[in-house]
This record gives sequence, C-alpha cells and structure tokens, in this order.
Amino acid sequence: MRAQYHLRILIFISLIAVIFNNFCNAQDSLLLAKLKSIEWLEGPGTADIGSIAEITVPEGYLFTGREGTQVLMELYENLITDLELGYIQPENHDWYVVFEFEETGYIRDDEKSDLDADEIFTNIKEANEASNKERRKRGWSTLTAVDWFQRPKYDEATHNLEWAPRLIDENGLYTINYNTRILGRRGVMYVTFVITPDSLFDYLPEYKNLISNFVYKPGNTYAEYREGDKLAEYGLTALMVGGGAALAAKSGIFKWLWKIIIVFFAGAAGFLKKLFGKGKEKKNPYVS
Repeated sequence: MRAQYHLRILIFISLIAVIFNNFCNAQDSLLLAKLKSIEWLEGPGTADIGSIAEITVPEGYLFTGREGTQVLMELYENLITDLELGYIQPENHDWYVVFEFEETGYIRDDEKSDLDADEIFTNIKEANEASNKERRKRGWSTLTAVDWFQRPKYDEATHNLEWAPRLIDENGLYTINYNTRILGRRGVMYVTFVITPDSLFDYLPEYKNLISNFVYKPGNTYAEYREGDKLAEYGLTALMVGGGAALAAKSGIFKWLWKIIIVFFAGAAGFLKKLFGKGKEKKNPYVS
C-alpha cells in the first residue's frame, strides 16, 4: 500500500510537470505568434513615421509602424497611448526606441533657459503614479523614477528637448528612459530610448546617430511655422510632465487618466525572459 501511495504521488507530480511544461510552451507559442504577426522593415532602408516624418533604418536594425509598435508595447507590459507611430531596434534586441506623435500645435521654446530640473522631477514622479495604478490592475510591475541620469536640456539648433530619468521596477530591475522631444510645426514627436543603465554609455552614441537621421517631411518642420498656425497651450516644462493631456486631466475632460499622464516604458528584458527561460536556445525571436 505504501509503495502504491508513493507511486501515485510520483505520477501526480510528473503529470503536473507535463501540464506546466505544455502551458509554458503554449504561452511561448502565443508570444511568438504575436511577434511573427508584425510587419518589419529590415535595414538598410527608409521608414515612414506616420505621414509626417521619416527615419533612415541602418543595416542591422528593424523597424515597424504603428500596429507593430502597439503589439510590442503590450508584450513588453507597457501601456498603449494611441500616439504610437513607430519602433526601431538593433537585431540583437539590446535596446529599443519608440516614436509617438501628439498634434499639440506649435510649442514655443521661450522657457528654454528656465527649466527647473528639481521641480520637473517631482512633478514627473507624481504624474507617473496614475499609470502605475493601471499597471497594478493588469498585474504588471510598477515603475518608479529614482533620480536623473540626464537633467533636462534644450538644443536650440535642432529644437530637441532631452532628459532621462533612471527607473526601478518592483523586482529591483533598473532601466533608463532617455527622452527626446523633437518639436515640429504642428506638434511634437516623442522619442523614447529604452535601455538598461549598464548598457547606456555603450549605446548612447549609436542612438544619437540614429536620431540624427530623423526628419520631418516638408511642411512639418519647426522652422516652417507660419502666423495663424495652431499654438500649443503650454511650453517646454509642461511638455515634460504630461503636456496638453495633463491640462485636460485637470479640467476633468478625460476619464482614462493613466493614458494621458507620464507613461514610463519598461525594458524588453521581462518579455525576453518569458521566451528565453533557463536552458532555452537564444534565437532572435523578432525575425523569421
């Protein structure tokens, strides 16, 4: 009897192991199927970012447009903003860049000399709590700003605003969202470079070179502003802490607050860990 009891226990444990393994394989298959549904442009080439801009995609890089970007953001456990227009990454998937555009109107840069980094950081942390509430509802790890990696700076020649908070999730994993806001005639392109802190210095020059090949299409550049064009209701400081969406939230226009306040991006590490569990072969999941 005792031997039969132990045998039943071993059979039960073995059955659970098989079910769990099949479940994990099914989950992996689902994730891979979603990846394979994405239409990729493999560099070298030129990619349209919506209808208002384009970027040169170098050899060894992958680009996808709006729909592919939204699939990836969901897989990476990042909130969809409905502003997504494009996503680019190297084939080794060590980092990625997201492009989003908001038609804010022309944003004047007269605050360029008055950017208070300490006050801005405090406001960013407060604004992000709304998106963390949504992350908790979905069972995702929250993201918290720790400190500045790059304090806010504005380049008058390119009309680019840059800043980079260092973030930590509930599992103690750090990531950096290196933000570039490229001002245009009718709005602003949100460009977010997502990378781990230990890799940033290695890849930051590569990112800078990549972004240097971003251009607004004719009629959309900041320099082409004309009298009578729509003007944004805020300047550079508000742009960093939610922009027009934050103003709308305060007025009670929107109910889905998390979508319109600061949304930090988690890295791809968590997603890749699901695909590349212990002992699995590390093939590139992004290309067939």
